[in-house]
Amino acid sequence: MIRVLSALAALVLLGSCATRGSSDPFAGFGPDPALPEPQSALIPSIGAPKAVGWPPGVAPRAPEGFVVTRFAGGLDHVRWLYVLPNGDVLAAQAAAPPSTGNKMNSGLKGWIGNQLMKRVGSTVPSPNRITLLRDADGDGVAEVRTVFAEGLTSPFGMTLVGETLYVANADGVVSFPYRPGQTKVEGAATKVFDLPGPPINHHWTKNVVASPDGARLYATVGSNSNIGDNGMAAEEGRAAIWEHDLATRRTRLFATGLRNPNGLDFEPTTGALWTVVNERDELGNDLPPDYLTSVRDGGFYGWPWSYWGRVDTRVKPARPDMVAKALKPDYGLGPHTASLGLTFYRGDAFPARYRGGAFIGQHGSWNRKPLNGYRVVFVPFAGGRPGTPPEVFLSGFLNAENQIQGRPVGVAVDSRGALLVADDVGNIVWRVAPAPG
Repeated sequence: MIRVLSALAALVLLGSCATRGSSDPFAGFGPDPALPEPQSALIPSIGAPKAVGWPPGVAPRAPEGFVVTRFAGGLDHVRWLYVLPNGDVLAAQAAAPPSTGNKMNSGLKGWIGNQLMKRVGSTVPSPNRITLLRDADGDGVAEVRTVFAEGLTSPFGMTLVGETLYVANADGVVSFPYRPGQTKVEGAATKVFDLPGPPINHHWTKNVVASPDGARLYATVGSNSNIGDNGMAAEEGRAAIWEHDLATRRTRLFATGLRNPNGLDFEPTTGALWTVVNERDELGNDLPPDYLTSVRDGGFYGWPWSYWGRVDTRVKPARPDMVAKALKPDYGLGPHTASLGLTFYRGDAFPARYRGGAFIGQHGSWNRKPLNGYRVVFVPFAGGRPGTPPEVFLSGFLNAENQIQGRPVGVAVDSRGALLVADDVGNIVWRVAPAPG
């Protein structure tokens, strides 16, 4: 342990020699974010905050006029949320499954990365279950909790179509029959379709949503590396969004070149599919911005050969043909914010300015100075397009010593119009609602 801590201290010192990033909380935001020149270093920038959890009675901070409560606690590594039509909330509890063959985990850089992931609370055994939470008396706290499904494989996204609940495991989508009000699945899961998974499965989180008409499923698959480090053969079908037709059972690639897409939702005005994407690392503290973008059928978004229209010269061989066809993302979300959660606000409990806009859970950086993310942000929309200014909606996940009290992941709107936020370090689902009166 002493050797590890000494090595980490030396690495943090080395990382501190790199040029610090911008202290502007909205650096890299907007439809045309600034793109500084890339920087290279022997090791990536290291923030290395320590995960300490929430002290009793402490909660994240919301804007004036809102109140934050613990909807449910004690949920090991809660990552994603889904609100059922009757108001019950499904909470997916998962962490990374076993992985082999990842070159990024070998050598000095791999060792550094593994130690830092432990420090920020990202390497824990996967609970592999979904918990049902019910607030039957409407007081903003779930008094009913049951194990809804277990024995899954790092479950993440969930979506309901009719009487079928679909769950995205780390290796594909499965289904369960569902009837309103049930508190536990009945029977074993049925495989619906496979997704690229082990043995590497570097970005393991898979999300799934249903089209508004319930005819198709859309599933996210992150890349197997930073910039193709494990070879492009290992990236087959990855860094993409897949479409599955429920009637024909046919599955196809819908969009590609998205390094690590997570949140998915349909914009309420136009019905277009939008996603949030984590961009690549090791180009400097302020490059490149993660992003929010609409997703075109057949669209290619640049990874690994380019980002925001700029060529990534580290990727060999060069592919100018792929760079030329890459689509520019719609809206920057800041560098290394690890933007994961996405939901458009369709409720009517919040003030009018929030309606139709996007809430985004930013899990937070480990490889940037100063730290970035660790908050929920709001991006206003008008006419189906994102606008400005963005707003920090939920903060306080870092304490005064820059230690991690929590990390926001999935976001969802409950049946009464409050915002729910999954916190996978605090093991809490937070609820943000308008203050009484």
